[in-house]
Amino acid sequence: MTRTTTHPTGAAEHLTTPTAHLTTGDGIRLAYRDRPGSGSTVLLLHGLAGHLGEWDDLAGRLRSAGHRVVAYDARGHGESTRRPASVSRAAHVEDAVTLLRDLHLAPAILIGQSMGGHTAMLLAADHPEPVRSLVLVEAGPAGPHPELPGTIALWLESWPLPFASLAAATDFLGHEAWARGLEKSADGLRPRFDRDTLVATAAELAADGYWPQWSRIRCPTLLVRGASGTMKPAEAAEMLNRRPDTRTAVVPGAAHDVHLDQPEPLHSHIERFLADESTRRGR
Repeated sequence: MTRTTTHPTGAAEHLTTPTAHLTTGDGIRLAYRDRPGSGSTVLLLHGLAGHLGEWDDLAGRLRSAGHRVVAYDARGHGESTRRPASVSRAAHVEDAVTLLRDLHLAPAILIGQSMGGHTAMLLAADHPEPVRSLVLVEAGPAGPHPELPGTIALWLESWPLPFASLAAATDFLGHEAWARGLEKSADGLRPRFDRDTLVATAAELAADGYWPQWSRIRCPTLLVRGASGTMKPAEAAEMLNRRPDTRTAVVPGAAHDVHLDQPEPLHSHIERFLADESTRRGR
C-alpha cells in the first residue's frame, strides 16, 4: 500500500481534515479523509455520482459523538482513480475491505447510502469479520433493474454542463454538498467522473438481485428510508421479512439523499441504534 496526503479546498471543515490516498492491490488510488476519535470507527460509503465531501455534515456529528470517521471517494469518483479497469461490485467491495484492513478500522460501523449502501451490504455478507454493524440509507438488495443504466445515462446527460458557478450547480443538483464535488475547468464547473464509467458501474445491478447476500448478513443492521425517497416500501418490507431483527426508520422531509436532506434526524437514528446495540452486547 502507498499513501500520500494533500490538503483539500472548499468548505471550512475540510481545512482541518486532509485528504490522503492509498493504492489498492489492483492499482487503484483511493482518496479518503480520516477524522480521529477515541470511540468506535465508522466507514462512510457514498452513492453513485457522489463524493466523500457529501458526508461532511454527518461526519462532523459522528465525530462530535466520539467516533473515528473515515469517508472515501469510490473508484471512478472524485479524487480516486477516474477510469479504473474494473467497476464491478466485487471491485468496490474489495476497495472497502482494503480501507478497513490498511487503516486498521475493524471492527467498523459501515454507513452507506444508495450504491454505497449496496457495497456495504455485500461487504457485510461476504466479509463479516471486520463489520461491527451496518447502516443502509436508501439501499437494499432488490433487482434486477434492466432499465437502470439507461436511466443513469439520461440523468447524467441532462446536466447543463459546464455549470457557470457553484450557485448554478447547487440550484440544479439540489444540494451545495453535491456542487462541492465538482472541479474547476477552463469553461466552468464539471463532474469529477466520466459518464461511461458510472453507467458501467450500474451494469451488474441491472442484471441481478442480491437477496441471498442480504439473507446471510448476521451483524446488527439499521435500514433508513427517506419518506419521499426512491426505495420502494415493498423492498423494505421484504428485507424485514427475511431478516426480522433488522431495525428500520423512515425520515420525514427526506428524499433519496437522507444524509443531505435531514442529517440531524439521520444522526439521531444512528446513535440510538448504536447505543442499543452496545447495551445488547454488554448483557
